[in-house]
Amino acid sequence: MGTILIVAEIQKGKIREASYELAGLAQKSGHDVKSLVLGQGVRNLAEEFAKKGGGEVLVAEADALANYNADAFTQATLAAVQASGAGILLISNTPSGWDFAPRVAAALDAAFVSDAFAIEDEGGQPVFLRRVFNGRLDARVKTKGTPVVATIQPGATAPFEGSTDGKVTDLDPGIGECKTKFVEVKAAESKGVDLTKASIIVSGGRGLGAPEKFPELLQPLVDALGGAMGASRPVVDAGWLPHAYQVGSSGQVVTPKLYIAVGISGAIQHLVGMKGSNFIVAINKDPDAPIFEVADLGVVADLFEIVPALTNAVKAAKG
Repeated sequence: MGTILIVAEIQKGKIREASYELAGLAQKSGHDVKSLVLGQGVRNLAEEFAKKGGGEVLVAEADALANYNADAFTQATLAAVQASGAGILLISNTPSGWDFAPRVAAALDAAFVSDAFAIEDEGGQPVFLRRVFNGRLDARVKTKGTPVVATIQPGATAPFEGSTDGKVTDLDPGIGECKTKFVEVKAAESKGVDLTKASIIVSGGRGLGAPEKFPELLQPLVDALGGAMGASRPVVDAGWLPHAYQVGSSGQVVTPKLYIAVGISGAIQHLVGMKGSNFIVAINKDPDAPIFEVADLGVVADLFEIVPALTNAVKAAKG
C-alpha cells in the first residue's frame, strides 16, 4: 500500500481521539506511517503525536492554519502528500474532513472513499470496508491504483496504544491565495439531556413505528430502570425527538453501564456512539441486524411484546 499519511485534527487545543484511531489503523498495516499536523503554535502537539503512533510528523504552521480554512488546509495537505510520497491519505470522517478531503482528492486526481470503518490488504492493494443500506451490508471498495484519499469513521477502530520513536519535521505549507476565510465559531447552546453522564440508557429506533411510542412504550422502561432515553439518528431526522437525544457519531458518544437498544438496526454511525458501553442489550426482530454484532445480549423478538414485559419484570424486581 505504500506510505500512509494521516491528517491529524486539533480540537480545543488537543489532537482529537479520532486522529489516534487513524494512527492505530495505520500502524497495524505494517506500512510506513507519516502524519500531518496543521495549525499555529502546534509543534508540541506534533511531538506528542509522533510519540503515539504518528510516525514521522510533518508540522505545517501558518496564520491561515490557525483555524479551520478549507482552502488553506487543502493546500497544506497537498504539500504534505508531495513531501511524503504517500499512496494513501487518511482523514477522519468529521465535519472538517467531509469538507476538505474531497477537495484534496480532486486536486490529486485521486480515488476517494468516504466513511470507511476498516482497511484490509489484498495483494498489496488496500480494500476499504464501509456500511451500506443503513448498515445492513458491508461494501468492499477497491480502488484502481494510488493515490487514494479516504475518510474513516470516528470510533470505528481502537486508538493507538503505546509509544513510538517518531520524529517531527517542519513543512512549508506553501499557502497561496485563499478564497475562503475563517470568521468565527458559533457553538450551539446545550439543551436537553446529557447522555454522557447517564449510567443506564434506553434508546429507541425507527422500529418503534411512531413518535408517540416513545412516551407510551419506552419511557415506562426508562423510568423503571432509573435511566435516560436516547434515540438513533433516523428518529431524530424524522422529528420524533430533538437532537439532544441522538446517540452516535453525529450525536452523543456514550459509555453507560447498561445500554438497551430497542428497534435499532445498528448503522455504523450509531454503533460508534455506544459500543463502548459496559453491557449492551439489543431488541430487534431482524436476526441479521448489525446491532447484534456489538450486543452482549440479543433478543430477536417483537419489541411491542418484549418491552412491556421487561418493564413489568423490572418493576416487580424492585418491589
